[in-house]
Amino acid sequence: MKNVMFTLLVFTLTFAQAQNFRGLDKSPMDKTSFPASYRISDKVATITYSRPQLKGRAFADIVSFGKIWRTGANEATELRVFKSIAIDGTEIPTGTYSIFTIFEAEKMTFIINKASNLWGSYTYDEAQDLLRYEVLTTTAEDTLEAFSMVFSGDDAPTLHLGWENTRAEVHFTVL
Repeated sequence: MKNVMFTLLVFTLTFAQAQNFRGLDKSPMDKTSFPASYRISDKVATITYSRPQLKGRAFADIVSFGKIWRTGANEATELRVFKSIAIDGTEIPTGTYSIFTIFEAEKMTFIINKASNLWGSYTYDEAQDLLRYEVLTTTAEDTLEAFSMVFSGDDAPTLHLGWENTRAEVHFTVL
């Protein structure tokens, strides 16, 4: 009987501790897919990234202009290509890559890097870049609290990136 009571006490304390939820990720992970179909056989590409929040800060306070950024939080943003695509005439074959960006006033350099499974941009190696593509950024009236990425379009697929009032679009084609 003592063993049963002890086991119940340990279980209750363990369960109560598990419900505390301390240490939840402040930049939760998200995924966007093109197309947005649920069937994996339809997938062309997926992006897995963490979504940092402004929390009273400004975009420019978090992302240093002119410096490499992991394009999210935590791990470097991951691009998985299931069917070859092309961006600005550069073919991106099937595989797993990292996405990095460099923001500047009114423009962004979008980078696809051959390295994968990286933490942040600490070990970023420019020699591994498969693509560097400069796009103009725009300023939106509405504000996004969390960094966000989403695919749109069918005939003219586009990756949209946005945070605070900054927006950028990366157009691509499916080969």
